[in-house]
Amino acid sequence: MDIEELFKVVKARFTDDSHSSPDKNEVRDVEIPQDLLFKCPRCSNVFYNDEFVNNKKVCPKCNYHARLTWQERLEMTADEGSFIPFDENLHSLNPIGFPRYEEKVQKCAADCNTNEAIVTGECTIRGYRCVIGIMDSHFMMASMGSVVGEKITRAFEYATEKKLPVIMFTASGGARMQEGIVSLMQMAKTSGAVKLHSDAGGLYIAVMTDPTTGGVTASFASLGDITIAEPKVLIGFAGRRVIQDTIRQRLPDDFQSAEFQQDCGFVDMIVERGMMRKRLSNILKLHGFPKERGSKPVKNEE
Repeated sequence: MDIEELFKVVKARFTDDSHSSPDKNEVRDVEIPQDLLFKCPRCSNVFYNDEFVNNKKVCPKCNYHARLTWQERLEMTADEGSFIPFDENLHSLNPIGFPRYEEKVQKCAADCNTNEAIVTGECTIRGYRCVIGIMDSHFMMASMGSVVGEKITRAFEYATEKKLPVIMFTASGGARMQEGIVSLMQMAKTSGAVKLHSDAGGLYIAVMTDPTTGGVTASFASLGDITIAEPKVLIGFAGRRVIQDTIRQRLPDDFQSAEFQQDCGFVDMIVERGMMRKRLSNILKLHGFPKERGSKPVKNEE
């Protein structure tokens, strides 16, 4: 049985003689592990999940780049054992008294093993020190509330003080509506921190992953000195249907894709996930940042 056939029978029913009743037509559900197979949402091809994970969660057929957790992104990017987290104990409050907001945040924190939708810290990438921020779309779609904005701002302030480059992996649905106007204030707050870092001569690399939208796109995600995107990811502000209904025109099929944004000059380069770590370290090297002493040379990494 090939993998396509196996996928089709995951929820099939069959006759089990060892557990059959006198009625020979009795059937029961097949018990197959839920994480055995992966079906690509873009091309619909089916693969063993291990094959998909070993390929850095990139579809071998259509190059679809699936969303990562912050732990997976950190493991793929930072040198092993080099990450020092910032502001781990910051917690969101409920400034507008949104019903059951605290419960939702607590559940996301437990599921994602982090207190908020972004993890920030200091690390080395192939020996080059930098400040890194990773947004996790599994945490309330990485929406930007007060704590997310505060952690980003503090990360840039630390980088400015220590004269370090900043790399931000963005992935967000925009501002967090459960915090009302407080969430919108983070757009100006984070943008101000980026400006101070830039005025001090700092380098900021924005890496846009799927999806980067809303207030995050309209603030710090668009302010990088160098803007990188993963292939075919969604990058935009308002939704496609909202824009079409507003301007009364049909948008191009590839509208708001990384490739469309690159053609329009919004994105500087599109980098495959497997080459991201090497590309980032090369950029840091080209900008004259020193390599940490004692760092081990990288051989045949990519």
